[in-house]
Amino acid sequence: MKTARLVLCVLCLTMLGCSDKAKDLLETAAFEEAQSNVPHAKQLYQELVNLYPSSKEAEIARARLADLNSRPQP
Repeated sequence: MKTARLVLCVLCLTMLGCSDKAKDLLETAAFEEAQSNVPHAKQLYQELVNLYPSSKEAEIARARLADLNSRPQP
């Protein structure tokens, strides 16, 4: 369910015409997360926050990082 919401958020941002690089990073991070590649997803979300801190994509990335960091480590 969370993955579906994440994909929906990414699609909405895509339709709004966001920064191409920020959008690409968010889409790639979401894909990695959906593929259970959490370490790479976290890396991409953090990169997005560092490069585009005031973007809508960074807001989503911060939320995803908080969620991923709150999960127990395998």
